[in-house]
Amino acid sequence: AGTATVQHFASLDAWDVVALSRRRPDTPPGVPHVSVDLTNRDQCQEELRGITGVTHLAYMALHEEDDLVRGWRQRTQMEVNRRMLENLLDAVEASSPGLRHISILQGGKAYGSHLAPVPVPAKERWARGDHEIFYWLQEDLLRDRQRDADWAVSILRPSMILGDSVGSPMSIIAAVGVYASIMRYLGEPLRFPGGGRYVTACTDSRLIAQAVEFVATTDAAAGETYNVVNGDVLVWQDLWPALARHFDVPTAEPVPMRLADEMPKLAKVWDEIVEVHDLQPLALADVIGGAWQFADHAFAYGQASPPDRIVMSPIKLRQAGFAPCFDTEDSIIHWLIRMQEKRILPGSGTAATT
Repeated sequence: AGTATVQHFASLDAWDVVALSRRRPDTPPGVPHVSVDLTNRDQCQEELRGITGVTHLAYMALHEEDDLVRGWRQRTQMEVNRRMLENLLDAVEASSPGLRHISILQGGKAYGSHLAPVPVPAKERWARGDHEIFYWLQEDLLRDRQRDADWAVSILRPSMILGDSVGSPMSIIAAVGVYASIMRYLGEPLRFPGGGRYVTACTDSRLIAQAVEFVATTDAAAGETYNVVNGDVLVWQDLWPALARHFDVPTAEPVPMRLADEMPKLAKVWDEIVEVHDLQPLALADVIGGAWQFADHAFAYGQASPPDRIVMSPIKLRQAGFAPCFDTEDSIIHWLIRMQEKRILPGSGTAATT
């Protein structure tokens, strides 16, 4: 989401963009990048001292625990995420007194989707849940600071984010792409590895970028919270044939597989794929990060009859005047192609060999 936002704003004539992250993102030429660890308060102060005149801040940094799903309920995870935002905010406010707008991301867990089934569709008008989550810590921090500040805050809540992120704890595109590439290389059909059917939704990272521009430039968006979703819904099993066509492999009956357990065993197979197809020299763990865990969660592994996950209403944002939307199947194929073009995944038309 952060990379997509940098790329989007860099394409607009009226904006000067600075990217801030630990690792350099895939930024367009001419976009400066500042490498900083947001958990390090002193480093934030030092690195941002020379960045003045910031008017808008799009905050998309995220800390996740190694045990991804369990970490969503851990107080340590929440406190780290709060501290990261606080460290950055302190530094930006000190160097840029003209700051006018901050946008931050939340997500389906704002509605408690990680704890229990959520009514469909989830709406922003609902009272804030009483469950603990770092979203509330960050939101309260910003609301408290606003009392003595001239800047406004807007909150965006995407669903499962689609993009070409590498090493992310929640990159479903990387997980799907690597899984399909390995199965094809091994001469195996593309079997769905998860559990039962359920309805969910996704958000293209390009849509988030456009929504950030909308809230940053729309006075009525100040102080508001908006769901940001593609506009359609998804059942993973129904998408599987399209994925198989893209990778030119047959489908077969589903076979449940805990990807977080089984796929790391195929790290050497991935090394072979990298060599055979002359891909970027990235190990399996470098591409996936913690995303196998997220894929198991997304595919409802171990759940024969999972409840519908988080399906969020897009109506409030539409009524505010934001029109863009994406077809989720097209989005997924788009980002798989992007990863192939960047030589992170092998191309779709190459024959499987071992």
